[in-house]
Amino acid sequence: MTVPQTPGAGRFRLRLPATSANLGSGFDAAAIALDFFLEIEAEPAAEFSIAATGRDAARCARLEDNLILETYQQTLRSSGRSVAPLAIRMANSIPLGMGCGSSAAARLAAIALAVHFGQLGWSSDRILEEATALEGHPDNVSACWLGGFAVAARVGRTVHVAQVDPPPAWRAIVVLPAEPLATSTARAVLPAAFPLDDVVANLQSAALLGLAFAQARGDLLAPAMRDRIHQPYRAPICPLLPPLLPLAGKHGILGAALSGAGPGVLVIVDGDESLTRAAAAIRETVDGKAAPELILCGFLPAGSRPHAEWNGA
Repeated sequence: MTVPQTPGAGRFRLRLPATSANLGSGFDAAAIALDFFLEIEAEPAAEFSIAATGRDAARCARLEDNLILETYQQTLRSSGRSVAPLAIRMANSIPLGMGCGSSAAARLAAIALAVHFGQLGWSSDRILEEATALEGHPDNVSACWLGGFAVAARVGRTVHVAQVDPPPAWRAIVVLPAEPLATSTARAVLPAAFPLDDVVANLQSAALLGLAFAQARGDLLAPAMRDRIHQPYRAPICPLLPPLLPLAGKHGILGAALSGAGPGVLVIVDGDESLTRAAAAIRETVDGKAAPELILCGFLPAGSRPHAEWNGA
């Protein structure tokens, strides 16, 4: 992610990537940045306004019940700053409510705007911590703010993150149904406790997941993305998942999992040359269901927003 800045409280630009969290076994811990974005330009104004283009433009342009504006104002007020109205121009490519990290991108954008226009002087780490506190888990915000394949843990308010560059040849297909799914709904179906065998199986897969990305081990990705903690419980409300999971290991597809809390599904492909046949296999597999949208994309490397570019101004 790049965050060009101007001195003081002048015009400010942000570009925040979509993310896919969990990747199966890495529940609430792992996420990866995708190369489509929420782009924002803002400057002080007499009153709030949003001019939005791209996905869900009408929803993004609303001044009421707007996550970016609400978080921006909340951050300033809780920091003892007056709220400076902004004129915002937004180009959004992240689908809302589909498990692509739209809320993480929105909250990070809002906090970064508040830090800039409120001259809060927060560090990059502080911004990440504040966004994690609002999201409730560190996976999406870590990958969105820092890029790459990120594994994150929160200890108190401190967020500890390790990142690697995704293998450069790997590509992704995000498979989207027609209707979104609220994260609160997807969380509500999870049990309060899990059998020990399921927990151990997930720990084994999650350990493989990090090494599969770090060592470009595509042969490990299918077992690494197997999950017994959240996907079995979410499958009934995410109908694209059950037919797509068995595609791992076929048609150049290395692994498949819910994208975040769903209902979208992330399919990881071994390279550009496999995208066409993988996409055809996906469409054939879900034939008879409402035709899903397929987003063919790549992964955003770690360090896409070098720490030195953020100075808290």
